[in-house]
Amino acid sequence: MLTINAEGIGKKYRREWIFRRVNLTLQAGTSYTFVGPNGSGKSTLLQLLAGNLPATEGNLTYLQNNSLIDPDNWFRQVSIAAPYVELVEELTLDELLTFHQTFKPFRNKLTPEAVAERLLLTQARHKEIKYFSSGMKQRVKLGLAFFSNSPIVILDEPTSNLDRQGAAWYHEQVRQLDASQLLLIGSNQPEEYDFCPNVLDVMQWKTR
Repeated sequence: MLTINAEGIGKKYRREWIFRRVNLTLQAGTSYTFVGPNGSGKSTLLQLLAGNLPATEGNLTYLQNNSLIDPDNWFRQVSIAAPYVELVEELTLDELLTFHQTFKPFRNKLTPEAVAERLLLTQARHKEIKYFSSGMKQRVKLGLAFFSNSPIVILDEPTSNLDRQGAAWYHEQVRQLDASQLLLIGSNQPEEYDFCPNVLDVMQWKTR
């Protein structure tokens, strides 16, 4: 079983602590949502857990069946969809999906064509990403997280830029994630995580 252990982790920018003394044990096979007002540190905490940012203090360890995972290989374990994740907009959707699977294969041996179909973007396979609407780009970001063969899926503000149809698509796909995966969500919208059994308020880790 894959586990993330956070022991007393904290993050500081310049002289301001974003959060401190975060102690968590996050295990695959369930989901956790981090909630809190804008600017409370949800995205920073998710990026830290994803290995995209270093902690200022504390220890963060990744385990697979109680054995340490090499931090240099950690990126292979994680798929993330977030507003700050950039797509290569000069590529067509087909080119992007083909490139993506070279370093992070899709689940169930899905082909780029099959992924485009699941994204409801078959008609846009040969269009460059820069010509996609904001909602289409968000669906691509989510799809890369949903359909990649990664034990950990991180979603930050998952329905941002999605219309009603896109939000319904999100709910359908998020509920189809494998039961063995670890799902981490950052959100202020209850409808984005109403299925999640573990909701954690990041304000509990704010310094006073």
